[in-house]
Amino acid sequence: MFDNVYIQQRIEKAQTLREENLNPYRNDCEVSLDNKSFLEKFDTLKNLESDEKKDENSKVWVKGRVKFLRLMGKASFIKIEDEYAILQIYFSQNELGDLFKILKKNLEVGDIVNVYGFPFVTKTGELSLHALEFKILTKAIVPLPEKFHGLSDIELRYRQRYLDLIVNREVKETFRMRSAIVSHVRKFFENRGFLEVETPMLHPIPGGANARPFITHHNALDVERYLRIAPELYLKRLVVGGFEAVFEINRNFRNEGIDHSHNPEFSMIEFYWAYHTYHDLITLTKELFDYLLDSLNLPKQLPFGDMLIDFTQFSVMTYRESLAKIGNIDKDIIEDRDKLHAFLKQNNIKIEEGLSHDKLLSEAFDNFVESKLINPTFITEYPIEISPLARRNDTHSNIADRFEFFIGGRELANGFSELNDPLDQLERFKAQVAEKEKGDEEAQYMDEDYVWALGHGMPPTAGEGIGIDRLVMLLTNNKSIKDVLLFPAMKPVSENYNSITKEEQA
Repeated sequence: MFDNVYIQQRIEKAQTLREENLNPYRNDCEVSLDNKSFLEKFDTLKNLESDEKKDENSKVWVKGRVKFLRLMGKASFIKIEDEYAILQIYFSQNELGDLFKILKKNLEVGDIVNVYGFPFVTKTGELSLHALEFKILTKAIVPLPEKFHGLSDIELRYRQRYLDLIVNREVKETFRMRSAIVSHVRKFFENRGFLEVETPMLHPIPGGANARPFITHHNALDVERYLRIAPELYLKRLVVGGFEAVFEINRNFRNEGIDHSHNPEFSMIEFYWAYHTYHDLITLTKELFDYLLDSLNLPKQLPFGDMLIDFTQFSVMTYRESLAKIGNIDKDIIEDRDKLHAFLKQNNIKIEEGLSHDKLLSEAFDNFVESKLINPTFITEYPIEISPLARRNDTHSNIADRFEFFIGGRELANGFSELNDPLDQLERFKAQVAEKEKGDEEAQYMDEDYVWALGHGMPPTAGEGIGIDRLVMLLTNNKSIKDVLLFPAMKPVSENYNSITKEEQA
C-alpha cells in the first residue's frame, strides 16, 4: 500500500525523527486557543502604533495541520489549519536551536503540529504566532494534493471524503451547516411539544412507503429482516398508544437507484400529530421554513443552482389543477384514462400497459409538472390508489387527504391525514399485495399487526416526512445529494493507492 517513492521519502523522515528521539506520533498535545479564537483575541495588535506589534506576555499553545511551508535560512513561516481557521506561524533557529534544523529537513505539508509562542504582527500586517516551542504531533506519510491543482476529481472527493475535508474548506462548512440544520429542525419540534422517539431499524415487514427493501438475516431468530424503508407504521402505533405528537430523525434504506437526488440510505424526519389534519401540517411546514431561514440567517430569496427560490410565496394547488396549469394538459385528457394513456404515448413517455387511471396521472405529473415547481408549492388531493396509507377524502372517494411539498423542481416532503379506519386499511393492503403479485416490487406488504393496532382506535392524525438530505441541499445550494452526505454510496472500484505523482505532492 505504501510503496510509492514519495511516500517512502516521508516514511524515511518519520524514521529520522525517531532517531532524533522525536516521536512522529505523539500523544501530548497542549491547546490554549483554537486558531479562530487566537485571531479574534489578538486582532487589536494590528492597531498598535509601535514598530513592533507583539504581546510577549500572552503565550499560548495552538495546533493544526500544516497547509503551507516557506523554509528559509535561519527562519521559516508555515500556515497551520485547525477546524476553524488558518494561522501563520513564524519559527527560527534563535528560539528552537537544533530543533529548527530537524524541522527544516523533515517538516512537510500535511503534518500535524503543536506550537507554543506569543502573538505578533508581521511587516505585511498578518497576525501570526512567534514560536518558542514546536512539536510534530503526527507525521503524514501520504502527500496532500498539490495546492494549485487541488482536489478536482469529483469521484475521489466522494470516495476519500477525509481528503476532501482537508483540502476544501467550503466542504467542511457545508457539513457544519448540515449539523446546524438538523439541530434547528429538532428544536422546532421540541419547542412545539413533540416528543422525539426511536423506532426499529430492522423490520419484520417492510412498510411505510412504496420501495424495494434491503433484506438481511437475523441468525439468532433465524428469520428474514428488512432495513426500514420508513418508520411510519411504528410511529403511528405510538399514536394509538397515546403519544399525541411524536417525531423521529433517523436513517431510511431503499434498495433502489442512485442519482443526483437519491441515495440508498438517507435521513428523514417523520412526525405525527394527533387531532390535526393535513391542512394543519401545511401551516406547520410553512412555519418550519420561516424558523429555519431566520435561525440560520438565510435570505427569504435563496439561490439554488440557476434558480432563485422565493420563500415569501407558498402556493397551494390540487393535483389535477397542477396537471392543467403547470403541465398544460387539457382537462378532458386528465379525466379520461384512455385519452391520458394516448397522450403519454404520443409524448414518448415509457409506460407499462394496463396501468390504472391513477397511475397514469402519476406518470403525467412526474413528467410534466414536478420539474416546473420551483417556488414552494403544496400539491394536494392526490389520487387514492397511489396513497395507500392516507385518509380517503370525505367528499371524493377517489382522492386522498394528502399533499406533497415541492421546491426547486423536486419533492421535499410528503404528508397526509392518516388513514385510521382499520377495515379500509386492510383492503388497501390487500390491493398492494395484489400489485406485488403482479410484479410491482415497490408495492407494500401486508402488515396485519399494524391493522390490528388500528383496530384499537387511532385518533384523527396527520403525519409528514421531510427529507433531511434534500433540505440540506436546498439550504446550502448543492445540486447533488452526494455533496451533502459525508460518505455517499459509490460504485466499488479497485483503489490504486500508490498512484501519486510528483505533481500531486504539496
